Amino acid sequence: MTWRGSTTIKDRIFACLPYLLPIVDSLMFGSFLFRNFPALQVLLIPLQPVLIIYESLGQLGQLLMFFALFIFVVRNEKINHFIRFNTMQAILLDIVIFLCSILVRILTQVPGTAFAIETLANTIFLGIVAAVVYSVANSLLGRYAEIPAISDAVYMQVR
Repeated sequence: MTWRGSTTIKDRIFACLPYLLPIVDSLMFGSFLFRNFPALQVLLIPLQPVLIIYESLGQLGQLLMFFALFIFVVRNEKINHFIRFNTMQAILLDIVIFLCSILVRILTQVPGTAFAIETLANTIFLGIVAAVVYSVANSLLGRYAEIPAISDAVYMQVR
């Protein structure tokens, strides 16, 4: 559904870019999957330049980029609502990844949970990839991607 005006091709492309943040952060959960299915690593080749830049920033740079997206894009009313919506949705997906990483760290402290951790990590990775692919596809079509619960929170943040 497109509302609040139409979207240009440029707006659609800019709306897709913030989704690089959750896809790159979710790669740590995909390590089990990539180890079991090495052929899937071919899918990472287009992300190599982004990975190099993102890892070179360090944790402080990554945190600053996170807040810069929120302050300078989401809160900037001069930027198209479509771009701000997708940026906030990508930020919330990244927050979900952060919370899941805390859960996995807690589970690693419990002995005998290796299989559960691997299953949880694969589920988190595949869920984030599915959400990002769905969101990017809808963004390229000029539609708002409706992800249950997350999109509702986005609508509350983006006016």
